[in-house]
Amino acid sequence: MYLLVFGEWWQTLTGPQQIFWGISIVFSVLFIIQFVLSLIGLDFDTDTDIDIDAEGGSSDGYSLDTDFTILSVRSIIAFFTFFGWTGVFVLNAGGSVLTAVGIASLSGFAAMFVVAYMLFLFSKLGEDGTGDLNQAIYNKGEVYLSIPANKNGTGKIHVKIKGSLRELDAVSDGDAIPTGVPIRVVEILNENIVLVEPAERFLPEG
Repeated sequence: MYLLVFGEWWQTLTGPQQIFWGISIVFSVLFIIQFVLSLIGLDFDTDTDIDIDAEGGSSDGYSLDTDFTILSVRSIIAFFTFFGWTGVFVLNAGGSVLTAVGIASLSGFAAMFVVAYMLFLFSKLGEDGTGDLNQAIYNKGEVYLSIPANKNGTGKIHVKIKGSLRELDAVSDGDAIPTGVPIRVVEILNENIVLVEPAERFLPEG
């Protein structure tokens, strides 16, 4: 019965309306599927070769940052989802087909760039945990909570990374390091813990 009702409704639509409705329905379903997959950890995405590089210049001519990709599965789905629904709304409001295509295209491109930029930000957040820590090696800091000896527990340090003060878990493979002692980071053990030594060990002799 529902298929019969849907078929009757579909026949009442004009050709352009059917196109926009078809695009909006298909890509909305794909959008929902992708959203559900992301929630259960089975997300998928494939980037194209069109990148944006902030320092200018890329082999494809579109660049702001090497990690910023304009075209991906997510952004393409977002483009057609917004393209379809915008076209439906414009036609239902009495707009012409040309107007619907123009406004729908602008809406789709806007959605595509928003999704691409959000993915870029999320990827940067994911990298900050380990990428920034690599910048901490040999940086000076100070013990905030005393660090036990011989890696028998963790303490906390304050250290500057790229000009920002960060609080990190730290261990010592030598003597215990009390609160307030200047230290240097000597190794990144994992994304949450660093190995430190007292800063005076790094002072030149004589």
